[in-house]
Amino acid sequence: MENTEGISRARFLAGAAAVGLAGAVLPASQAAATGGGPKRRGLKHRGVVYTVGAGETPGTAWSAARMRRDVRVIRDDLHADTIDVTGDGVDRLVATAAEAAERGLHVWLQPTLGDVPEREILDSIAECGRFAERLRRHGASVDFSVGCEFWLFVPGIIPGETVLERVENLQKGNVDMAKMQRRLARFTAKAAAVGRSVFHGRLSYAAAQDEDFEPVDWNLFDVVGIDYYSSFRQHADYVRELRRYLRWGKPLAITEFGTCAYVGAPEAGGMGWSIVDYTKEPNEIKGDPVRSERTQAAYLTDLLDVFESMNLYAAMAFEFVTPDAPHRPDNPRYDLDLASYAITKPIRNDPNDPNSDWHWEPKEAYRALQHRYAQHP
Repeated sequence: MENTEGISRARFLAGAAAVGLAGAVLPASQAAATGGGPKRRGLKHRGVVYTVGAGETPGTAWSAARMRRDVRVIRDDLHADTIDVTGDGVDRLVATAAEAAERGLHVWLQPTLGDVPEREILDSIAECGRFAERLRRHGASVDFSVGCEFWLFVPGIIPGETVLERVENLQKGNVDMAKMQRRLARFTAKAAAVGRSVFHGRLSYAAAQDEDFEPVDWNLFDVVGIDYYSSFRQHADYVRELRRYLRWGKPLAITEFGTCAYVGAPEAGGMGWSIVDYTKEPNEIKGDPVRSERTQAAYLTDLLDVFESMNLYAAMAFEFVTPDAPHRPDNPRYDLDLASYAITKPIRNDPNDPNSDWHWEPKEAYRALQHRYAQHP
């Protein structure tokens, strides 16, 4: 998603968790097994989310040259076979998708435009869907997702002109849930119809993991997509929670999963970003969280074990890089990378200059994924 009021998509992960909504776990007797088709072992697609927002400052503005380098790294060094190209700006989205397809990666293309009129969002879906169809007809491996958590990003479903206002209304209980879900269902159906009219491959959507909050009619789509940020001690609990999405008899894609690099971050789920005080300028870390890249790496590999064991369709780690959350090893109070879900850490040439050029370095999470993905050429 494009930055909204200076707050990046990474700060609004797993929207249901952000408003204190727990994912309900159905009894095992209510969860159906996966649908038909030939049996396979493990995930079909293993990848990473790559967000193409404009950037919050000139220093982190989107760069085609940087994108091309990153895509090559994702394929050749990270050994991912899939890239989830998301964010807004049709030009950025299609340029990145084209680069990924040219490099032989499976493309999951997902426009995520927010805080603009409904018509603009549908137009963006149509433009990206037409491009995805051109890629598909030219032989690329591509899935198209019409968007992400519409209740959060599309005005008119929940009161509030911006993401921030909508989250605040949810937290305060200023939402008629029945009316919200009717509006959400109407818009989701519109988006699916637009996507289906221009794209003739596998169509999907990325939903929040709480079905009681965001019920989706998956009959509209070919692939069930879930943004997943749960944390359990036992793998069986993950399996029990995820199995409910298999009752549709359709492939299940984990469209986002991840955590931040500090002790206790997995338990925070989609609220990992909340250790930052965004009311201060510059933003600073609250309290004294203990940096732990190992915590992030262990969470990702544990989840991959679960997804592999369930033979899911795809899993995309969130996310490759968050340029506007720089790492400050010299000053932990301003180490915004602590609150980032990215598997790399951005480092500015001049830590005190937001317009400074920067580069990223791999975290332990990157190395862990690299090792796992390399095992599945």
